[in-house]
Amino acid sequence: MTFAQRLIERTLRLDTRLCLGLDPRPEWHPSTAPAGRNAEDVARAIEVHALATLEAVAPFVACVKPQVAFFEVLGLEGLSVLERLTARAVSLGLPVILDAKRGDIASTGEAYAKAWLAGPRAGCALTVNPYLGFDTLAPFLSEARRSGGAVFTLVKTSNPGSRDVQDLTLADGGVVSGVVAAHLAELMRDAKNYGEVGAVVGATHAAELSAYRAALPNVLLLLPGLGAQGASARELSGAFDSRGLGAVASASRGIQYASRGPDFARAAAEAARGFRDELNAAIRAAHV
Repeated sequence: MTFAQRLIERTLRLDTRLCLGLDPRPEWHPSTAPAGRNAEDVARAIEVHALATLEAVAPFVACVKPQVAFFEVLGLEGLSVLERLTARAVSLGLPVILDAKRGDIASTGEAYAKAWLAGPRAGCALTVNPYLGFDTLAPFLSEARRSGGAVFTLVKTSNPGSRDVQDLTLADGGVVSGVVAAHLAELMRDAKNYGEVGAVVGATHAAELSAYRAALPNVLLLLPGLGAQGASARELSGAFDSRGLGAVASASRGIQYASRGPDFARAAAEAARGFRDELNAAIRAAHV
């Protein structure tokens, strides 16, 4: 099965549209605080925490999104932890979105695509940045098609500063993010189902989600920003199609660090259950 097929199958089977973001922050709880400890010790403690969170939350989520930067900052030890977390997620049946926001030209883009979508990561999804030009998407899409993975392209990001570039008005009255969305829609024009093309649209832009859903009918949407960034599950129903499919909303800190104490895994599971139920209630209310 491809990434998209596995995601939709899990969404329907577990009735969940929630994505678990894993953004390990060792300074946020005493058991992994880095003061006086070497990088290997911190990486090991982070792995224990992230694995426990992943296993506790798995029944309530459709997929998992490790933020690569938080593993890279720990050096080679952190990247090794990321490898093992990805493998464990796959063994739990969780589709994996590697949030690395890669993007570059020509052979460099090809190398990034192979690094993050081939080999042991085959079948995973990757976030990519299209703002160097649409030609930079080609190697990622090619590798995703070959491996059964997917590519989530940044369209309208969740940060307040996204408007600085993505909302710029063009001569025809459109905006920059709309041009990116139109390109992705064209890539999937002849598709009958969701496939290897995805789009990142911030959950913090709730009022715009229905428009993006309409503009991207065959494109999977990744909605980051649920919870700590201020987005509410009750506002996200517009991102989903009439079957309640086509999107996942991602919460990171609001789940992984729902508690910074020894009960973190239980608290994470409770937070994930709450987000899942709020999303489901909003979608059902919208499609009654």
